[in-house]
Amino acid sequence: MRDILVCLVTCPSKEVGTRLATLLVEGRLAACVNVIDGVQSVYHWQEQVVVDSEVQLVIKTTRAKLEQVQAKVLEHHPYEIPEFIALEPVATEPRYAHWILGTVAG
Repeated sequence: MRDILVCLVTCPSKEVGTRLATLLVEGRLAACVNVIDGVQSVYHWQEQVVVDSEVQLVIKTTRAKLEQVQAKVLEHHPYEIPEFIALEPVATEPRYAHWILGTVAG
């Protein structure tokens, strides 16, 4: 199922993550978004090593909606440079893939 994509986005709080997830699902840009609280991120930012508590979004969408998903995330995300990584699954359960495709196609 090369049409299915999983996108990763970190957010500063559960509220921001839930708001973004809701926008994507309500707009039928994603079939499902997992909001995983309690993520600890360690990264370089402005010449310092930063340790932050964040929320990880796992967005299930399609290749056809990728640009719209990214645009919506960038429009509503509070970070100066938000994480946005799209991954193609090696395998997807066929019924689950069909559900994603049907839900996002709306």
